[in-house]
Amino acid sequence: MALFRIDRESSLPADVVWRKLTAWERHADVVPLTRVTVRTPPPSGEGTLFVARTGLGPVGFDDVMEVVTWRPAADGGGLCRLEKRGSFVTGWAEIEVSPRSAGTGSRIAWREDLRVRWLPRAFDGVLMAAGRRMFGRAVDGLLSAPPPRA
Repeated sequence: MALFRIDRESSLPADVVWRKLTAWERHADVVPLTRVTVRTPPPSGEGTLFVARTGLGPVGFDDVMEVVTWRPAADGGGLCRLEKRGSFVTGWAEIEVSPRSAGTGSRIAWREDLRVRWLPRAFDGVLMAAGRRMFGRAVDGLLSAPPPRA
């Protein structure tokens, strides 16, 4: 089990950050060699299913995810929990966005339990460090991208 947390603060309002981080197709723009396909019709919510296919040519793997918690908040933030349902990558991720107490900007907490089948526990530290770096860069990239349409 590679459990890690990424914390960020943004000057953007919580509703904008929420839309940026939960625009699933846009994750492919910030994760190398990955494309994302949403398998359920919009809008996102509990039951949304999407697949992040990472690979080069025919060699790769699918990270199948289902939204199991979807709680947008009245203040624009919210909590989303994803369960990883793939045969290779498993675990879960939570994305939580909340407004800063000063009334401007927002806080982001990305928590993840990343597991790779058949990878011995001895590699958990390496997987945790790699996950923190990769998903941290993804969060930063999503936050700096133009906001998706409302």
